[in-house]
Order: sequence, then structure tokens, then C-alpha cells
Amino acid sequence: MRKAVQGNRTVTISYFLLLGFGELHGLQIIVFLVLLAVYILTMMANFLTVLLILTDLHLHTAMYFFLGNLSCLEMIYSSAILPKMLASLLTGDKSISLKGCMTQLYFFGFLASTECYLLSVMSYDRFLAICRPLHYTASMNSRLCIQLAAGSWISSMALTSIYSVLMLRLSFCGPNEIDHFFCESLPLIRLSCSDTTLVKYVSVFMAFILTFPPFILTVISYIYISNTVLRIPSSTGRQKAFSTCSSHLIVVSLFYGTLIITYLMPESKGKKNPSKIFSVLYTVLPPFFNPLIYSLRNTDVKKALKKLLHRLWKDLF
Repeated sequence: MRKAVQGNRTVTISYFLLLGFGELHGLQIIVFLVLLAVYILTMMANFLTVLLILTDLHLHTAMYFFLGNLSCLEMIYSSAILPKMLASLLTGDKSISLKGCMTQLYFFGFLASTECYLLSVMSYDRFLAICRPLHYTASMNSRLCIQLAAGSWISSMALTSIYSVLMLRLSFCGPNEIDHFFCESLPLIRLSCSDTTLVKYVSVFMAFILTFPPFILTVISYIYISNTVLRIPSSTGRQKAFSTCSSHLIVVSLFYGTLIITYLMPESKGKKNPSKIFSVLYTVLPPFFNPLIYSLRNTDVKKALKKLLHRLWKDLF
């Protein structure tokens, strides 16, 4: 609904229209079925990852503790975006309330930045395991693991909350169409009829703080890891060392690669907005592929899965 203010006849927007993939027309049902399958498999795969880590004692290590955190994050991350997108594709109702839009914006920013920090923490864990193996057990103890994980969640939550408060103070009194499939900050700022100077500066600052430091830490960790692996004399040793971090490196490349492409892409002035396609790549695909990458390339996870399936088979039959 729109609420008219007497006097200057300013119209305050209380809902937005997420245009999504409206240009697909007849392909809406196909897109819905594909995304529904991806969402269900994402939730199942990440839940199974968490279950394996909790139930198998061999996975009670720092690496899998952080992987469990990442899987929990991916389930919440997907649930913050995909259900609304699926409902819009199925019913054709593209509206979202102002409060709903701000809530989605908050969870997207909070969870995306938490993922950046968790990926950097996992890179640091791999750095210690490969470059400082003799000190790894003592350094990466349970207390430090909890502190690093909690720091990733809490710092992201706090910084995103500051930005969300500023976004909530904006007024929207003009067009209410967002050419995207979820509420993102830049399209919302463009629609505001308030002075957005402060919000824009804070947006740039927050984006820098929440993504650049963890990205640099990840890059530095892998520079040291690569240097250490290349100095290993035997090819078997190099292969074994690389296999311990190859899954994480693929996940990092997938997440940051699509993120960088999306936000460095020049803004489209035509009817088609290619950034939406790349947004799917970092909002939908990483939560889906991450558990698959870790399970398919990790011997410990595959062993834990076989043990769980064997236990369930025995209990059932």
C-alpha cells in the first residue's frame, strides 16, 4: 500500500516490487523448478554436512568445525533469499514490504560478510596446518577456534547492524520497482528520496571493511601455502599437502570470483541486467556447491558418510 501525506502530497512507499527475472516470461516455471531443486538439495547437503561433523568423532577437528559453521551459514543464507524468489516465480506476486525488504537486506549483508571472514579463517587454518605443522595442534586449539568463529559472526552482525540502521532512516517516495530478485543496497539507495550521501559513504566503507581484509588474508595465506608446497621435495608430499586445501581453494575461488565479477561489472543501461545473472552465481550456487565440493574431494567426509549410512541401514533393517 502507499500512504499519502497531506500538504505537499508526498507519497511514502511501504512496499517494493522485485522485478526478478520478468524478462524470461514462459521460462518462469522452468526457473522455479530448477531453483526449487537447488534449494532443497542445498538444505539437505549442508544439513548432512553438519550432521556428519557432529556425529563423527574423526571430524571433531578445527577444519571441520569451521566447515560446520560455513554449512550452517549457507542454510540461513539460502533461506534469506530463495524462498521469496520461489514464491514470486510461482504466484507472480513480486511485492515485498519495506520491513521485509530491509530484513532481507540485513541478512544478506550480515551472512555474506560472515562468509568472507569464515573463508579467511579457514585459509588461516590451512596455513597453520601446512606451513606450521609442528605447532598446529597447540596453536589451533578449541578455544581459538571458537573465538575465530564467534568473531566472524559477531563482527559482521555488528557492522551490518550499523549500516541497516542508516538504511532504515531513508525515505522512499518515488518509484518502487527494484530490478533485481532480492533487496540489495544499491538499488534501494537509488530509489530513496532522502539525502543518501552519508549512506553511500558508509556503504563503501562497510563493503571495504567486510570484504577486503578477509580477502587479503586469504590471498596471503595461499601465497605462503603455495610457497611451502612447492618446496616439498617429493611429488607425493606435494600432492598430499595440496589435497588438504584444494577443496577450500575451489570454494574461495567460486565465491570471490563471482562476487568480484558482479560488482566490478559496468552498470547496464539496457533492459537486460547481466549483474542479476552473476548475482545468482554468488547467492545461489556457492551454498549448493560448497558441501558437494568438500564431500567429493574429502576422504574423511566420505568415510563418515559411509559409516552413517551403514549405521542407518543396520537400525532400519
